[in-house]
Amino acid sequence: MKRSSVGFLLLLLLLVLAPGATVSSAQTAGAPAPAQLSISLGGENGSPDLGVSIQMLFLMTLLTLGPSVVVMMSSFTRIVIVLGFVRTALGVQQAPSNQIIIGLGLILTFFIMQPVLDRINDEALQPYFAKELTSIEAVTVGAGPLKQFMMKQTRVADIEFFLELSGSGPTSASELPLRIVVPSFVMSEIRSAFQMGFLIFLPFIIIDFLVATTLMSMGMMMMPPVVISLPFKLLLFVLVDGWSLVVRSLVQSFHL
Repeated sequence: MKRSSVGFLLLLLLLVLAPGATVSSAQTAGAPAPAQLSISLGGENGSPDLGVSIQMLFLMTLLTLGPSVVVMMSSFTRIVIVLGFVRTALGVQQAPSNQIIIGLGLILTFFIMQPVLDRINDEALQPYFAKELTSIEAVTVGAGPLKQFMMKQTRVADIEFFLELSGSGPTSASELPLRIVVPSFVMSEIRSAFQMGFLIFLPFIIIDFLVATTLMSMGMMMMPPVVISLPFKLLLFVLVDGWSLVVRSLVQSFHL
């Protein structure tokens, strides 16, 4: 993970920092007292600062929903669904395991999303660290590249459906809110993943059909076709370097 990815996490952590937070160590005049840590969320005059409390709550919410944000607003959804289809089409249920598929999906996601993370770092994080933007402005500016990425992968029909569902009228692409863009993006990603899964299934279905027909013609009706077809499907997948083809097709399917 490059600095831009780490910087995005730091931006979330910096949202809770406030000048009103204090740390004090108290000692009595006679004997040294144990150190005491006190954290105050009050303002400069000691009055309660509601904004800091809301920022703290917002940070906790982001940390809780972090995995969902990665799944719903990046290329992770399409990658994991397609890799799951590959495993099912091969007929092996535990190879590769779920951990390997999710790990490979995360690695590919960081590669695909790297240009977006670099733009977020250059346009939002670095100006925020230089105190040129406030936290709210940095979040708003940082959401721009992510929104543009999702818009490039989203079908117009899905956007129109959610606009109609929300009761909104015709809206230009630059003014679409994330509450419309995110579900439209997820729907388009699922559709694209299922289309790729269908194409992946076709050659393996043909192998199953040929094996089942051959066994029937030989009178071996008690022999499960899956037992015979599985080695042939694995052989075909290895000969054509299937994993490289699938990964390359997945990366090239995204409009960056």
